[in-house]
Amino acid sequence: MNITPSLHAALGMVLALVCGTAVAQASPGTPPAGTLEERLNVILQDPQQVETYARMGQKVSLFCANCHGDGGNSVKSDVPNLAGQNPTYLLTQVRQFADGSRRYEFMERLIKAMSVDERLGVAVYYARQSVKPQPVHDAALVAEGKKYYDKVCWRCHGEQGRGSESFARVAGQQTDYLTQTLKNYRGSVGTRVNPLMTANTRQMTDADLRAVVAYVSSMR
Repeated sequence: MNITPSLHAALGMVLALVCGTAVAQASPGTPPAGTLEERLNVILQDPQQVETYARMGQKVSLFCANCHGDGGNSVKSDVPNLAGQNPTYLLTQVRQFADGSRRYEFMERLIKAMSVDERLGVAVYYARQSVKPQPVHDAALVAEGKKYYDKVCWRCHGEQGRGSESFARVAGQQTDYLTQTLKNYRGSVGTRVNPLMTANTRQMTDADLRAVVAYVSSMR
């Protein structure tokens, strides 16, 4: 199946403005039946389908790289890395942008223009990429962050910060993005609501927040 005309037009127009390139087409074949998550699970159990969808996701990601970086490692500290995220978690975020439960107009428009295959492909592709952790600038601050993380954060995000189908990978994430996200949860700001995150960040001091960000952003 080729990239949908609407997405092809949207990508081509923006890419022409940004870098003068166009998104290539791909043919992943007939997707498995069921919900997006069920389709993804079928794909992940078949190495041939994984390769096919990853190739498609890589082609679609030519546009995503303008913000999220080559291979999902952002070059902007306030834009999240997508590399290494759990594919089911990524697919959930894609769906939330598409249905408006997670709001960011630019992302909403882009994802709504994607076909089901393209959404699956992007999730498969980015999940297979390796994240590049942030450098350690203050070892003492990182150590303090580890203490806090090991008391609170690991229960959901895992001891190594790699997340799960339900919780984001935080290991190696961009510092400014982490900082703003934690502040939004702590202050119940914005449309991205998560009662568990709000409860776990409400008592964080600014010093705690800085330490946790320093630690998890340096995790591999």
